[in-house]
Amino acid sequence: MDDDLDNAGFVETGKADRSVWLMKCPVVVAKSWKSQTASSSDPQPVAKVVLSLDPRKPDNPSSMQFTMEMAGSEFGNIPKSYDLNMFKDFVPMCVFSETTQGKLAMEGKIEHKFDMKPHEENLEEYGRLCRERTNKSMIKNRQIQVIDNDRGVHMRPMPGMVGLISSNSKDKKKTTPVKQPEVKRTRRDRGELEDIMFKLFERQPNWALKQLVQETDQPAQFLKEILNDLCVYNKRGSNQGTYELKPEYKKSAEDTGAE
Repeated sequence: MDDDLDNAGFVETGKADRSVWLMKCPVVVAKSWKSQTASSSDPQPVAKVVLSLDPRKPDNPSSMQFTMEMAGSEFGNIPKSYDLNMFKDFVPMCVFSETTQGKLAMEGKIEHKFDMKPHEENLEEYGRLCRERTNKSMIKNRQIQVIDNDRGVHMRPMPGMVGLISSNSKDKKKTTPVKQPEVKRTRRDRGELEDIMFKLFERQPNWALKQLVQETDQPAQFLKEILNDLCVYNKRGSNQGTYELKPEYKKSAEDTGAE
């Protein structure tokens, strides 16, 4: 029996007693560390932690001061020095890992928890960095473009817009594949075909698929994809077996025809 399958229901606990630190760090620091380790085939230390201890109070936890210094000069203009505020009062936690084969392992228990913040001498620099990031996020790249009047084509709700409920997912499952015609037809550009479809429905409100294939000279399956977005299929009544525009498109078509 495969060892991976045999051990799938167990957790490896060989490292359960190893001490692990949990640290909350600024986003810019996390991104810098991630980019540096990803870009180097031989990762180097990204920072060093310095512990300052008052020799007069060696047993007093409050006398310990932790700081972190970023290593190297690859981190651009982000602060290089940070204070690590340590917490002892937190819910006991452990760290686990999982391989791609689903094997679980306990990597250690969290002994210290830290909040990482820029050192006092770097606060002004870090504040400027945060303001630049905020200002950059507020810049809107959207532009207003004036279009020529083309009879309201661009004002119609297009397939896939938020708020429109498309019926194509159910119809595709229920409809049977249409036999491919002997004559090979070339697909038109989707936008061009939609304009043609709107003009056909201005001529008459209901169309059968076979009629639309003849009118547009398009492959039946491709035509059905367009119809499922633009139209409602009548399954009963006097217009059974035909397509008609959805209400939101029908109104646009009527307005366009009245111009």
